[in-house]
Amino acid sequence: MRLLSWSWVLLWAGMLFGCFPRGDPSKPIPTFLVNAPQKAQRLVVVLPGRGDDLDDLRKSGIAQAVQSAWPDADVVLTGLALGYYMEGQPDQRLHDEVIVPARRRGYQQVWLVGASMGAMGAVMYDRAYANDVTGMVLLAPYLGEHPVLSDIAAAGGAAAWQPPPKPASINPDNFQQELWRHLQSWSRQPAAARNVWLAYGKTDRLREAVPLLAPLLPPGHVLVREGGHEWSVWTPAARDVLLQIDRERDTRAKAAN
Repeated sequence: MRLLSWSWVLLWAGMLFGCFPRGDPSKPIPTFLVNAPQKAQRLVVVLPGRGDDLDDLRKSGIAQAVQSAWPDADVVLTGLALGYYMEGQPDQRLHDEVIVPARRRGYQQVWLVGASMGAMGAVMYDRAYANDVTGMVLLAPYLGEHPVLSDIAAAGGAAAWQPPPKPASINPDNFQQELWRHLQSWSRQPAAARNVWLAYGKTDRLREAVPLLAPLLPPGHVLVREGGHEWSVWTPAARDVLLQIDRERDTRAKAAN
């Protein structure tokens, strides 16, 4: 079942309040391409946090951090802002307007890097289009509020948690459970999380979800850095993750030989 009416997600979570970039969902998702300094073999698609627009992503240095680790990667910064989530189909829009055209350009790998709301968007995309991208880097993901997170923790973690029966539709009372129902599936199918990485700051305000998400990921796929919920933490952490991804790939290749 596709997750529907994701505008309820952001409304319930309080994300509609405050001066955040909302974009214009009547228009295609805005993007900014940063070409690889070498021949491009990979594509990294960056999904913004709720307070980011394209200019913020450019200023964050995330494209340069990606390419310092992966000089063979084109980077697409996206303006998948709040308005696209409010419209209710950010995953489908991302698929149709960004990922599918990228596939036509022949990249060997396509990765999602999402921060905060954007990391939640990456998880939503994975639920709707399983195995469609090579992997994901989740930077301090927003994964729900304290009541649901505490229920999952009290159950002994996501793998042991018993979610309620699947609802017919998504509403403010169940969207977080549905997000975690998908994450829980990684405990039964570890291969689904083989290329998922998590990075966050020690004082990040969303770190409550980390002890619940981390056990669903392969060993070594969680990076912790000093700092809070901001690009000054995420940008260098993303570079470290990408370097580690290649080291892990090389180790696998040597083991296979």
